[in-house]
Amino acid sequence: MSTSPRSPKVRNYMATRLVTLSPTMEINRAMHILLEQQLSGAPVLDQAQRLVGVLSSKDCLKAVLNASYYQELGGTVADYMSTEVETLPADLDLVDAARHFLNSHFRRFPVLEEGRVIGQISRADLLRALLQNWSD
Repeated sequence: MSTSPRSPKVRNYMATRLVTLSPTMEINRAMHILLEQQLSGAPVLDQAQRLVGVLSSKDCLKAVLNASYYQELGGTVADYMSTEVETLPADLDLVDAARHFLNSHFRRFPVLEEGRVIGQISRADLLRALLQNWSD
């Protein structure tokens, strides 16, 4: 249920400069990128720039635990990424976006427009937006 046609939209508060990963990238390289950029996860895009998954720090922990068992860290992002990804549309209003966050354990959602990732919105982005729009 949207608040009004003019209510603030996700597109106005999402991050648009994203670090993205490829499913064929070595998991070691992807983990280094996430650590260097101080990210808890990143969208995974195929060659056509379509969203095929998300690699989170939790997924990376699985890779490291797997490596401790087999004594070797290897594989690709596709081997460890989550493929069931929840997304939000760019034109979703902030109140509806808040409902999505409250009903999900995810801390951020990729934002799609016409099937393409155009940004990402986090809980912190949303909270800032809500405060900006509804505080004194």
